[in-house]
Amino acid sequence: MVLWQKIRFYRSRNNALKQELQLRFLKRLSRLMDNGYPIVQALEIIQWDTQLKSAASSVKASLKSGKHFDEALDELHFRQSITAYLYFVRSNGDLRTSIAKCITMFEQRLQYMRKFQESVRYPLILLLVFAVLLYFVKQSVLPSFTDLFQNSAQTSSTIMLTMTFIDLTLTFLMLFSLILGTGFLLWRFQEKNINIENRIKLYSLLPVYRHYKRMEVSFLFASHLSSLLTTGLSMKEILENMAKQQKQPVLAYYASLLTSELSKGIYVTNLLASLPLIDNQISLIFQKNADKEALEKDLSIYAEFQTEEIHRKIMKAITYIQPIFFLILASLIIFIYMALMWPMFQLINTI
Repeated sequence: MVLWQKIRFYRSRNNALKQELQLRFLKRLSRLMDNGYPIVQALEIIQWDTQLKSAASSVKASLKSGKHFDEALDELHFRQSITAYLYFVRSNGDLRTSIAKCITMFEQRLQYMRKFQESVRYPLILLLVFAVLLYFVKQSVLPSFTDLFQNSAQTSSTIMLTMTFIDLTLTFLMLFSLILGTGFLLWRFQEKNINIENRIKLYSLLPVYRHYKRMEVSFLFASHLSSLLTTGLSMKEILENMAKQQKQPVLAYYASLLTSELSKGIYVTNLLASLPLIDNQISLIFQKNADKEALEKDLSIYAEFQTEEIHRKIMKAITYIQPIFFLILASLIIFIYMALMWPMFQLINTI
């Protein structure tokens, strides 16, 4: 029953605005607010766009009923990264700046997805063709070679080795696809049921993902903290506010730990340095700055630098996908070719 409810939930998510339309909605709202339009009037103007009319009307109605902006977007199934980021508008009240930063973050994420899809599309097609080729070689070509060279023990052993290798390769590809697909589905449906401490441990064990997650959590922590420092709230109040939100569970968990430290009269520097998904540079920023204004400025600059660093590293990692895949595929093709030609060379040498 629970699984069926989750499936229905994800179906409703799939019926939401396309990501490109979500980005267009935010961009138009940001542009109109920058030109001095109040949010309700800006939403009325956005309704001129037939593709955004329903969304703008729904958000307008939600705001008039007293709901927060992030809640209004959540009802329309906007991406969680958007609604989670805009949650803190409730405290800092700076909707324009928050939307502008959210647009930059979401636009980069869409760019990563498009670049990744472009990078893996051709390799996946080649992988499918290669798997079909391997199956054809195993079912048709190699048995014919076995019959042809059955009188030569040396060539027969080479062919048997090739058949074993092809079997292992096909089995690996099928098992890898099955494990990857099953793991993705299980994680998608069961992620929220895993204790946050265990989730953090799991993130920390994944070689590549942990670096990305660390940069992401550090960026979110610095960005939200710097924006909330401008409101005049105390550090404890800011951390309590972070701990209340549930859409960024790692950030909420870390904020609750830091709040506990402050309640004991201990400054957060040492604990920050020990958190596995928080960059040590943030701890150094806290050690350096006792003044709120200086701390807010340094954290804001750090968040900007971290955005650029995340963008640079992800784009660099994506560019490695095709060369690595082609190198592996080329090696396999050369091996199969040599395995097919080697028996012929052995036979020629015996003549």
